[in-house]
Amino acid sequence: MKRKNYDPILKEKLVRLHLEEGRSVNSLTKEYGLGAGSLNSWVKKYREECKQINGINQPNQKDVFDQLAQLRKQNEELEKENRFLKKSAAFFAKESEK
Repeated sequence: MKRKNYDPILKEKLVRLHLEEGRSVNSLTKEYGLGAGSLNSWVKKYREECKQINGINQPNQKDVFDQLAQLRKQNEELEKENRFLKKSAAFFAKESEK
C-alpha cells in the first residue's frame, strides 16, 4: 500500500485544531479521512519541535497531577483558616460591643 503524503499546511492545521481548539483526534480523522496514527504522530512531532524551539522541558503528567493535588490541599487548608478567622472576627466584634 502506498503511503500518503499530506500537505504540511494541512498537518499544521489539524495539529492546531487538536491542541488549541480541543478537537478530538477521532473527529478530525473522520472529517479529513486520515488515520489516527498519522495525526497522533504529527502531534507528537509538533510537541517535540516546540520543546526544542522553546528550550523548555515540559513537566510530565505525573508531576502536574502531584502539583495539582498539593495545591488543592493547600487551598482547602486556607479555606479552613479563612472560615476560622471570620468566626473569630465575628466573636471579637460581639465582645467589643459589650
